[in-house]
Parts: sequence; structure tokens; C-alpha cells
Amino acid sequence: MPRFFLSAALHVGETVALPGDVVRHLNVLRCRIGEGIVLFNGDGLSYHAVLNSLDKRAAEAEISSSRPSENESPLHITLIQAVSSGERMDFTLQKSVELGVNEIIPVESARSVVKLSGERAEKRVSRWQEIVISACEQSGRNTVPAVRPLLPFRRALQNLPDAEAKLLMSLNRSCRLNSLPPPRSVVFMVGPEGGWTEEEERFAQEAGFQAVSLGRRVLRTETTALAAIAAMQTLWGDF
Repeated sequence: MPRFFLSAALHVGETVALPGDVVRHLNVLRCRIGEGIVLFNGDGLSYHAVLNSLDKRAAEAEISSSRPSENESPLHITLIQAVSSGERMDFTLQKSVELGVNEIIPVESARSVVKLSGERAEKRVSRWQEIVISACEQSGRNTVPAVRPLLPFRRALQNLPDAEAKLLMSLNRSCRLNSLPPPRSVVFMVGPEGGWTEEEERFAQEAGFQAVSLGRRVLRTETTALAAIAAMQTLWGDF
């Protein structure tokens, strides 16, 4: 059944006008009046609805029921990702949401190839949030991970969310994930294409981060984030 995100309050029994992007998608899918769809707005519920009207420019659906999400992991994961170039960042965010990440904090590190600031940074963050929403539509998640504003590396360390484990992906003086006590919440940091600098690793360790690795092989930044999430979900989550 097609799933669509709406940035509005939803209630059983009400009829909602669907936004233009949803209307376009419904027409691409060749949906028909009377067909069922699923709506969600990030409150943790899925809302089952029936299309009452549909044409090329407008559509309405009546919400018939709601149910809570049953697909969120017991492990709360915050990804601090150094901005990577090209489509790598988009890919990382999309797949990390599918794997169950709860929050994403993009950071600008010394070796980041892409440098963003001002309006350009705001537009990129908005684009990343759209990618996250699309990933939730595809994967069946009803809770939408937030993409936080882009921060310099040092400022990100000063504004960390609470977590039982703080992990830095690095091959230097690292331990294995399976050697750590099982946490219920994790903040972990993944560097850019060129990796973290020695200074950045030192600052992270001073902020309470433990260096961890995924074996002896050097992984690309997009591979590191996704492999780490999958490993953590296997060890401590719902895989």
C-alpha cells in the first residue's frame, strides 16, 4: 500500500487534502478513487486512509484508522556524519534511515571535500531532510529522524545528545564493537573521505569518545556508516 508523509496533524475520521507532491505521485502510480493509502506525519503512528477524490491537481483522502509503529529498534542511534561529496552523503543518509538511525548530525571536518555555509548549507540540510522522509516512506517507518543543522566539528562536540556510548570510527587505538558493554543509546561519528585528522580524534577522545573499528580493512565513508549501523543493530538492536 503506498505510503506518504504529510507535515500536518492527522486524526481518524477526518478528510484531508493531499499536497501537490503526493497528488503527482498518486497519478504516477495510477491510483484510483476508493483505493487505500497510508499517511504518516512523524508522530509514530500510521494512518490508513481511502482516496475520496483524485485528479491531476488535487486529491482528498478520509482517514479510517491509525496504529502505532512496531518497527523501531530498541537501540537509539545518533549518527554524526562528516559531510561527504557528490551522492555519497545522500546515499549514507537514505540507507542509514532504512537501517534504523534516529538522528543525523552533519558536521564539517578539516578533510571534508565539500564546504557549505549560509544559505547553501541550509538548502542542503533541507534536501537531506527530504531524503530522510522519502526513506521513511519506503521503509515503513512512522518516526522521522531529524537532520540537524550543519555544524563545525568542534561545535558538534559541544552539543552532543545524551547517550550511553560515544563511538568514533577509527583504526587508531580502536577496539571492536563486540567488546563493548551493550548500550541502549549510541552516538557515533564517521569521518569524511580522507578520515579524521589526529587533532580531531584527540578532541573526540577528550569529549568521551571511544575509537572503534570494523576490522582491519579501510572502508569508504559511506560504507563505514552503514556497516557500523548494521553491526550495532545485530549486536544490540533488532537485527
